[in-house]
Amino acid sequence: MKQHLTKPRATGSDDTFGRGMDIALTVLLFFGIGFAIDHWLGTTPWFMIGLTVVASIGFFISIKYQYVARMERLEAERADRSSAGGRSS
Repeated sequence: MKQHLTKPRATGSDDTFGRGMDIALTVLLFFGIGFAIDHWLGTTPWFMIGLTVVASIGFFISIKYQYVARMERLEAERADRSSAGGRSS
């Protein structure tokens, strides 16, 4: 009988590959929309650059706030464990 040596895939919001693909595809989508607007208005490359920058900055801000919220939650959990451990002694 063969054993499978693969690790189970990560699921949930901590799936970094999924988050990376989400970022890449969204930035690509905004680039495409910018390309279409530039082609329509004849303003190449301004909307392509602008919408790509907006999408990138938006994702970096989103990731920063998610990180801060997660760290605050973990700090609160750590403080709860610490205070619970101190009372039982």
